[in-house]
Amino acid sequence: MDTAIDLAARVGQVLKSRNLLLTTAESCTGGGVAQAITEIAGSSEWFDCGFVTYSNASKNELLDISEALIAQHGAVSEEIAAAMAEGAIANSSSDVAVSTTGIAGPGGAVPGKPVGTICFGWKVGDHTHTERLVFSGDRHAIREQTVVHALQGLLKFIGPAN
Repeated sequence: MDTAIDLAARVGQVLKSRNLLLTTAESCTGGGVAQAITEIAGSSEWFDCGFVTYSNASKNELLDISEALIAQHGAVSEEIAAAMAEGAIANSSSDVAVSTTGIAGPGGAVPGKPVGTICFGWKVGDHTHTERLVFSGDRHAIREQTVVHALQGLLKFIGPAN
């Protein structure tokens, strides 16, 4: 299985070959995706910035997500994951974005959203893709799985290096 660092290196190769910049918008991972990316020497060539929007207020203030949308769908939803990725693009110089929002535990579960529920968003060009998964394990394991899946999704949606 690829580690987050291996995946980040592959993401970087593709982005660099296409002259694209990446931004992250993270909640439950607290910057873990950006950390994996910046472990790669030379990532400044293809990584623009990261937003850690842990609170609903920061999602509103930094990513322009309306309070009404958060109230309607909840912060842990595919709708908010999509809005986070779109807001990250709108508030950066990036071409590609990935977002994570979820419940890493051990608390925070609500009906229909158990601990381990994670929603992802990927924005590439005019397309925004979302996904909802439920991971198992403790807080660390859930966050680690989330970072890996976020990077795997980037590779899926940006395609192979030129």
